[in-house]
Amino acid sequence: MKHHAQIFKALSDPIRLRIVLLLQSEGELCVCDLMAVLKLPQSTVSRHLAYLKRSCWVDTRREGVWMHYTLSRGSCAICKGLLQILEQHAYDLPEVASDRSALAAFLKEKPSGCS
Repeated sequence: MKHHAQIFKALSDPIRLRIVLLLQSEGELCVCDLMAVLKLPQSTVSRHLAYLKRSCWVDTRREGVWMHYTLSRGSCAICKGLLQILEQHAYDLPEVASDRSALAAFLKEKPSGCS
């Protein structure tokens, strides 16, 4: 029961929910991508990503100094079901469209220092 509560608690924060939705639409993102879209410092984004990792929402991959994040491939049935619900209902939200547009603009002009 405790694990299930943590799964839901992870999505109860708007920033973590935005991160999950961005990862769901893009597949893999590095911290600098998320910082640009969320307009938050690296420490804040990393703290939210660490929470999502502890809650079994994300997996990591290191490339040099950059950490890349994807939705967990080993997600439990509840996570998979919640992701389906989010895919069906959250993409109509203006905030989600705004985040996706901001990410597309950033990726188009991405600085060479980002991985």
